[in-house]
Amino acid sequence: ISFNSVDSSLSSLKNCQSYINTGMEIATHVALDLVESFNDVEDVNSMENVMLEYAAMDRELNHYMTAIEETVNQIKREKPENIPDLKYLVNEKFTALESKNTDSDLQKNEKYIYFKDQVKEMRKQFCHQSDNDNEAIEQIDEDIAVTQSQMNFICPITQMEMKRPVRNKVCGHTYEEDAILKIIQTRKQQKKKVRCPKIGCSHADVKGSDLVPDEALKRAIDSQNKQ
Repeated sequence: ISFNSVDSSLSSLKNCQSYINTGMEIATHVALDLVESFNDVEDVNSMENVMLEYAAMDRELNHYMTAIEETVNQIKREKPENIPDLKYLVNEKFTALESKNTDSDLQKNEKYIYFKDQVKEMRKQFCHQSDNDNEAIEQIDEDIAVTQSQMNFICPITQMEMKRPVRNKVCGHTYEEDAILKIIQTRKQQKKKVRCPKIGCSHADVKGSDLVPDEALKRAIDSQNKQ
């Protein structure tokens, strides 16, 4: 049995997945724009709903690809004399996978988690000024928040303001992207693990795969520099 057409279909489905990923990245950027320009919470929540819809599409696509791959592997193992009904077998496996769906699955989607984290950070960076009614308290809080933010703008490796900050998903600390990647590469050649460069952090195995762009922090730095 030739599976060339099946392989071609799988390749097309993977392309669809890249479109979903792009859509999720755009939705995240739009949400950050909304927070930065102090739009209504409802507008940001609508983008969160878009993210959940994308996550549902991603899950459905993953299930369908898994169903195809499992069916093909099963046929290769069993080597039946007659060509089986591929469409029926795939749909059977797909339905079984979909029947286990829960709402919590969508909230575990990596890009949705990133979205929530970045929106939360963005609100911290840009909304601290509007939280107090008393002007004097507000000014003091603002000064403290700005000082703390400026400290957060400094890379623990280069001791300079970050241009492309990345956040470590494990310990939550941020570094200049090029600086941390250089350390990881050097240590890899030496076959050694990388300890988080942030003073006091106990995380002793920083990996490149744990680093994500910190768009919220980058925007806060850019905004501060414009002022």
